[in-house]
Amino acid sequence: MAYTVDFAHVSTEGLEASPVAEALAGLRANEARYFKNKYDHTFTVVPASQAQAEIDYVHRILEQERDLVIESEPLEATQFEVDGIRWTYVFYASGLSINVLYTLADGGKRAVGFKLSDGMEVPTELASRFKFARQKSKLAGTIRGSYFVIKGAY
Repeated sequence: MAYTVDFAHVSTEGLEASPVAEALAGLRANEARYFKNKYDHTFTVVPASQAQAEIDYVHRILEQERDLVIESEPLEATQFEVDGIRWTYVFYASGLSINVLYTLADGGKRAVGFKLSDGMEVPTELASRFKFARQKSKLAGTIRGSYFVIKGAY
């Protein structure tokens, strides 16, 4: 069942299995606020059990582009298109959020972004490969983020 993320009243619904559920809920709400303010898009997610195609898409890009396998269990995912960009998000039990920004037009931006919830350790599979910048958020506390550019076609 789809869940509409409310950034005015942050909820841990769907994220209870995470040891940093409150911070992950804040991170998810931060993303919802961004899409509402920038694109007037309502951010909805579904449980991982209903989003296997989206999760497989993200995992295929990670594996083919950087030989990365995420160890944490996916909790929720979503995929949508706004302004010619396909966005895919996966939220993990560890507190990790991965998003794929994929511009559908040739020559557009294509990247994978990683965001770490406040209070979580950098996953070992990412620690030696990426540097994480810090960003403050009223909803999510301190978010640490990194990204890489996608070179292939997906």
